[in-house]
Amino acid sequence: MATSPFTSAKGPLTDHRRGAVARIAVYPHPVQLAVVRESRPGERRVAIVPEVAARLIKAGTAVVVESGAGEEARFADDRYREAGATVVGDAVQAVAGADALARVQPPTAGEATAYPSGVSVVSFLQPLADLELVSVLAGKGATVYSLDFLPRISRAQSMDALSSQSTVAGYRAGLAAAEHLAKFFPMFMTAAGTVPPAKVLVMGAGVAGLQAIATARRLGAVVRAYDVRAAAKEEVQSLGAKFVELGLETREGAGGYAREQTAEELSRQQDLLAAEVAASDVVITTAQIPGRPAPVLVTAAMVAEMGDGAVVVDLAADSGGNCELTKAGEEVAVGGVTIVGLTNPASSMPTHASFLYARNVANFLELLVHDGALAPDFEDEIVAGTCVVRAGTVVHGPTAEAVGVTTGSAGSAPEESEESEESEESP
Repeated sequence: MATSPFTSAKGPLTDHRRGAVARIAVYPHPVQLAVVRESRPGERRVAIVPEVAARLIKAGTAVVVESGAGEEARFADDRYREAGATVVGDAVQAVAGADALARVQPPTAGEATAYPSGVSVVSFLQPLADLELVSVLAGKGATVYSLDFLPRISRAQSMDALSSQSTVAGYRAGLAAAEHLAKFFPMFMTAAGTVPPAKVLVMGAGVAGLQAIATARRLGAVVRAYDVRAAAKEEVQSLGAKFVELGLETREGAGGYAREQTAEELSRQQDLLAAEVAASDVVITTAQIPGRPAPVLVTAAMVAEMGDGAVVVDLAADSGGNCELTKAGEEVAVGGVTIVGLTNPASSMPTHASFLYARNVANFLELLVHDGALAPDFEDEIVAGTCVVRAGTVVHGPTAEAVGVTTGSAGSAPEESEESEESEESP
């Protein structure tokens, strides 16, 4: 008897509760998703957590996990096995025969050489940062999706990994500020006298900035915040913080994000913010521009006017820093002020960061897998917008230009949006 997607070798699959033929699709070769241990130094997240692996397996995707992939995020191999995933000894075994591969950070060019031909890769690729990797993946005939290019539309919100990881980063920034400040955050009224609350200034009221505001407020600080977008005022005030108004023209860009400022605009902004910075016990900066150096919001001269014991927490350290004195991954003391250059802050809280990221990836994969097979619809603006390489052809315009090839005609991702005060974490 010939089998079909709704039969087995023994005949039709039957729902015994109803006594009727159940239309349960059985695919002889389900899509195989590989999950490997992250190789970037200090990266503790994992792309798929056991709970999400179980969801994918239930939907018909086979999940193969490298042993130890979730260890740093506190997800043991046994939890993946209990979810129904196959756990193998190393990354080579995990990717062998894979149809798709989920990662947080991009692979190295060397790792990519071991990938099977035609594999689909989902990660924070950041292609302009590693053109050699792009060339290797294209040579493999891979199809590559970069979640940092996800279109800012309502339908894509459940897949928005930048926002989910920025939530973690903003929370972490608030905690780091309280940890490094040699004062209480909340006000205390004691028999020995009243201790005033800490004064916190958050620069940038995007996802990370809003979470930093909320965290500092929960800890009892008095919070002020600034963003070049007028629309951010209401969000800041809804969290109980005061919005700093400088009287500058609003800089609203595409998708509700702030556009990149000119050198003249940035200089004027710095001048007007100097007094706010000087009066603050803590300054948290969150402004980043995808694929470009972060704008300098806090100059050395501004730091010099801050009080002894003040703290600057820079969430943009990975991309150069919003503070002129920031050193990525270091704590720098200058004139009694501590500048904390947080790098990959979401990775410092890997359990929940991984949980959120894995859900983003699973929701994105639903656009790629149809009827048990990888069948992405490149007419879908989310699929097209995130695709950097399609079946070996570079289709993302800026990346194609950088590697010196002609952009593929089968859909191309939009150029990076220009941002200023909007805080989207560099993954």
